[in-house]
Amino acid sequence: MKIQRTISPAVAPLDWRDLLYACAGSLNGQGALSALESEVREYFGVRHAFLVSSGKAALTLILLGLKDLSSRDEVIIPAYTCYSVPSSVIKSGLKLSPCDINASTFDFDSASLDRMVTERTLCVVPCHLFGISAEMDRIKRICGERGAYLVEDAAQAMGGTYKGRKLGTIGDVGLFSLGRGKNITCGSGGIIVTNSDRIAGAIRAHYEKLECPGLLETLAEWLRLVFMAVFIHPALYWFPAGLPFLKLGETVFHRDFPTRRLSGMQAASLHDWKKRLEQSNKLRTANGRYFEEQLGATRALGREEPVPYLRFPFLAGSKQRRDWIFARSNEQGLGVSLMYPKAVHQIEEIQADFRGMTFPTAENVADRLLALPTHSYLSGTDREAICELFKGIGDPVFTREHEAGVGQSCR
Repeated sequence: MKIQRTISPAVAPLDWRDLLYACAGSLNGQGALSALESEVREYFGVRHAFLVSSGKAALTLILLGLKDLSSRDEVIIPAYTCYSVPSSVIKSGLKLSPCDINASTFDFDSASLDRMVTERTLCVVPCHLFGISAEMDRIKRICGERGAYLVEDAAQAMGGTYKGRKLGTIGDVGLFSLGRGKNITCGSGGIIVTNSDRIAGAIRAHYEKLECPGLLETLAEWLRLVFMAVFIHPALYWFPAGLPFLKLGETVFHRDFPTRRLSGMQAASLHDWKKRLEQSNKLRTANGRYFEEQLGATRALGREEPVPYLRFPFLAGSKQRRDWIFARSNEQGLGVSLMYPKAVHQIEEIQADFRGMTFPTAENVADRLLALPTHSYLSGTDREAICELFKGIGDPVFTREHEAGVGQSCR
């Protein structure tokens, strides 16, 4: 354990006022939940909102609802994405179908998706990874032509936009995550939004069966919030970062996980969430622009709007170079992180289902991707130190050479 200023890879800060509101929410939990639901509906311009225990729980509930509305059973997801997405598909009892990606945007490879969507496809799940929007018009057209639902995973993109429309509201149904390190947080949690009465009805049938967190669970969650609020600061983050049993930054695939409602305590801790979200995204956009400029990167192809990067993605020229940069960052406490270690079809727990299949761009990205912090605890000095690690030794992620998933080697 090395005592030094240490930056967390991803942060959504909480302060003492949020913790006090959380305590008050324990006394009037239903009021806090109703208020948050109403605010979510108004902010996103939707008719229906559901608050649950995690982003995984949100996606699972959506898939269970859609499953009740159709005889189709296939869910198409990006072959490189957060492990929570395939976890939710497996838990819902549906068939998982990965689709290769475009390394410039982490969106679906257009030609591959066009081939894959068939009469068996229940839904397509684009993931706005790092806050970078998928090409929603194209995906929506494909789904519409073939009768598939469009489920928008905006877990990493809350508050972001695509052609002036809020991400998460463009598809048939969308979801957000309130987990640690997201745009805003209450420790853990998820949100479902939709304008479809039919889809909302199917989701509600499952939502009403969910348990509410008990007193002990609520107390444990509040204590985790306190711990996070204190130790997420760079002056103290060296302590939890040095405790291996916390498994910070470790990517784990879960075949099963709790699916519950959000607690009133957590809802109350989000008392000023709209202000926090706007401030967070404004700062993440500015930090992302700094990295774009300093590292010679250009904005994601076809994306005209500013990107509020949850983290800033960077493809090193090789796995070896990526690992070298990551090790140097750890030594200096700069918060540069690895992302998901394998493509979806290579996840140990489910790889037998995809034997003989290959998704070359997703595999390439898994070997080379790094993520730079963009949150509010990142100082100007931190940004400069991070850029010194990268200049001259890697390739920026958003270059036309990467459009086909092929990057130039570092020299």
